[in-house]
Amino acid sequence: MIGANIIKSEDIELLLTDVAERYGYDFTQYSRASLKRRLNRICLIDKFTSFAELRYTVLNHPEYLQRFVEEITVNVTEMFRDPTFYKALREEVFPKLGTYPFIRIWLAGASTGEEAYSIAILLKEANLYHKSLVYVTDINPGVLEQASSGIYPISQMQLYSESYRLSGGVEDFSKYYTANYDSVRFHSDLKEKMIFSTHNLVSDTSFNEFQLILCRNVLIYFDKELQNSVFNLFDDSLETLGYLALGSKETLRFSNLEKRYKQIGLEKIWRKNR
Repeated sequence: MIGANIIKSEDIELLLTDVAERYGYDFTQYSRASLKRRLNRICLIDKFTSFAELRYTVLNHPEYLQRFVEEITVNVTEMFRDPTFYKALREEVFPKLGTYPFIRIWLAGASTGEEAYSIAILLKEANLYHKSLVYVTDINPGVLEQASSGIYPISQMQLYSESYRLSGGVEDFSKYYTANYDSVRFHSDLKEKMIFSTHNLVSDTSFNEFQLILCRNVLIYFDKELQNSVFNLFDDSLETLGYLALGSKETLRFSNLEKRYKQIGLEKIWRKNR
């Protein structure tokens, strides 16, 4: 089958070096197993018959770069994913954040924005949204554009509504969006306090001080060295007693910051020690 297993390990190293030097995107510390799968998937979908063809297209057609980045960076997300995690935010974290005069939240690797609207809804229901600012960042400008639009398939709303309910939500979920044929648009007041911006976790630095940072299901695609580098970035960006939230398969355990944080309950939420 075309593209089934075109990319070899040595090809990956060459292509990553090329992309870093030509465009400034550094994927060299991404998990090689994940990269190999996704590069072979690109070859299959876009019908490249050889590594040389893929490499030529990436390096000589800059307009193809956004598609390449979209495929390399994993954009799988949903609203209120892992409802017990959002229930813990609702019951254990947000009451503490409510004691602050102003709340800054960073959603790193936010992809198409479903998590951003989930957080906005939680903040609204906790009566904290008016004094919050939510920075929504991703390396990929294409997915941020979709996040900013607030438009999602109507086919997902039954799942999202159920996850919202399991997270402790008691409102009619449909109050937060307007349906239009096969899609819905979430109400604009949910993004009044959102700032959408590109940010590269590999190469960009801290840009503010936050009370809560969420980076869920992103670090599993990084190697150990890059994970520790990103943890240091988050530590620099998180104020004392602030919260760091990770995905279900991610952990601060065995990291260089483990002793500086305390896990809150059973969810992947840590609080920075004094």
